Amino acid sequence: MSNQSTIRLTMAQAVIRFLQQQYTERDGIEYQFFAGCFGIFGHGNIAGVGQALHQYPAFRYYQTRNEQSMVHTAAAFAKHSNRLRTLACTSSIGPGATNMLTGAAAATVNRVPILLLPGDIFARRNVAPVLQQLESEHSQDISVNDCFKPVSRYWDRINRPDQLITSLPAAMRVLTSPADTGTATLALPQDVQTEAYAYPAALFEKRIWRIPRNRADRDTLQQAADWIRAAKQPLIIAGGGVLYSEASGALQQFVEATGIPVGETMAGKGSLRYDHPLCLGAVGTTGTSAANIVAKEADLIIGIGTRYSDFTTASKTQFQHPDVRFININVAEFDAYKHSALPVVGDAKVTLEELLQILHGYTNNETNQQRARQLHDAWETEVSRIYALLNADSGLPAQGALIGAVNDQGDPAAVMVCAAGSLPGDLHKLWRTRHPRQYHLEYGYSTMGYEIAGGLGVKMAEPAREVYVMVGDGSYLMMANDIITSVQEGYKLTIVLMDNRGYKSIGSLSRSVGDQGFGTRYAYTKNGHPTDEDQENVEALPVDLAMNARSLGAYVIECDGYDAFVQALQDAKGIDRTTVIYVPNDRYLGVPGYESWWDVPIAEVSERDTVQAAREEWEEMRRKERYFL
Repeated sequence: MSNQSTIRLTMAQAVIRFLQQQYTERDGIEYQFFAGCFGIFGHGNIAGVGQALHQYPAFRYYQTRNEQSMVHTAAAFAKHSNRLRTLACTSSIGPGATNMLTGAAAATVNRVPILLLPGDIFARRNVAPVLQQLESEHSQDISVNDCFKPVSRYWDRINRPDQLITSLPAAMRVLTSPADTGTATLALPQDVQTEAYAYPAALFEKRIWRIPRNRADRDTLQQAADWIRAAKQPLIIAGGGVLYSEASGALQQFVEATGIPVGETMAGKGSLRYDHPLCLGAVGTTGTSAANIVAKEADLIIGIGTRYSDFTTASKTQFQHPDVRFININVAEFDAYKHSALPVVGDAKVTLEELLQILHGYTNNETNQQRARQLHDAWETEVSRIYALLNADSGLPAQGALIGAVNDQGDPAAVMVCAAGSLPGDLHKLWRTRHPRQYHLEYGYSTMGYEIAGGLGVKMAEPAREVYVMVGDGSYLMMANDIITSVQEGYKLTIVLMDNRGYKSIGSLSRSVGDQGFGTRYAYTKNGHPTDEDQENVEALPVDLAMNARSLGAYVIECDGYDAFVQALQDAKGIDRTTVIYVPNDRYLGVPGYESWWDVPIAEVSERDTVQAAREEWEEMRRKERYFL
């Protein structure tokens, strides 16, 4: 150490200097890993990280309005960048820090790299309890930042400036790992942020983290090929790993050579173009009739980059062949072993390429291929039907019709962003993807409020591409504030704001479990218990969402029906700032389920006939759930 050149910096300055010099490389292409830092400053970070960002303007700082939303924006940026770039997020201590918890969980669930730098309590303790400190009678070594431990893939508290020297590279290893990535949290005590230390100059030299394309075990690949050759009805399930590894081209070559049809998870949608004859579309609870029929009959499931959430497996009821087997191609060993699968641990792109070489000469049965093509065509007919769906009584367009208008009338090269509610399920079924990054959903954590923040992150990652944010009134009201950030930074979004007069998604879910939409309407009530059937006791609230969006700086177009909505999509193309297209839509006219189910447990005893009927149906479906051993 004594012979190394050093630079005397505060701990916070060292953090920013280090982050500036981190790069990733894959397939010979180099990226600066951190594109900047979001932050809101208070006493927990203003004199530390805040001062460092001010001192080093080359590391871009972005102002934001909400700590949770800035984490969503960073995660969306990282996801749209195929996890090769990200943003850091800093907050003050206490509520500023814990506001980031939801975003941290969403990023980790979705395997997306983000770095969080929350301020923390004084390491020297002598002035404790400091403002916003959570005290514990059992330990002085605890703060609210310990809440980040279960939702982070890497967590550390920097109690001395020199601890950065080992902690920062350790965090970077996790952030750049295809298998282990997620949220990395470095809790930074506010006093230590300002303390100086003579850091080794080598810590701040340019460092390139090579993202490997790990190869699968050769013998396991051969066994996978043997299973595929022996299968009578194989099906590929393409997950998010296909997109993260940029394996869409390899998947298309594999499908066209082997004739095996493809169903797509929520994260994997766009792995094949919608119009490929062997693309069966969404699979699982929110799946298409085409994919789900084939999935029920398949004797071999080839999962590529999927973690098999309950929406993909329809709560373990989707795969009904008595002898179904699984081959799981996944960079993460944890996911590769799920469902007692043959685990093919490796990068999706190179694994598909090598597996195809071993399968040379193999072709799926022509009868299977022909049936898949017929199911694909029948599904496209169904999509066209739903795209034209209007409620004859109310005159309001159905949600499916609005999705169709955006898909048909919007920019065909755009990215569509959405998250929670009924929109993701309908989009998973209905959206016609034309390129691998056109469909951006946060559905691993199903986070209400992600939509506009996520749209901003996508636009920051690819400014030249049009971004459509589709959001219902429920999610909009939770987190609309990043309209301001998009206007401030000059990133135009086109936000389709659907007014359902309440929580449309959980209203439908409530009705399906026999509870008649209880507690899901935005309304004055006379009896305190409004349901969808209780029309006499309900009066709509005087909420003006269009006016709200206008007050945040957006250009707003208000629509009174489907035709006006189509015109608004055209008009929005010529507007140079964030535009909100406000449109009321039908609350009840939904998209059917297709050959699938989701396990939502129903009350075992109830005085309500509707609940009793729902319980009987649930018990029947529950018996179809399987273990795969």
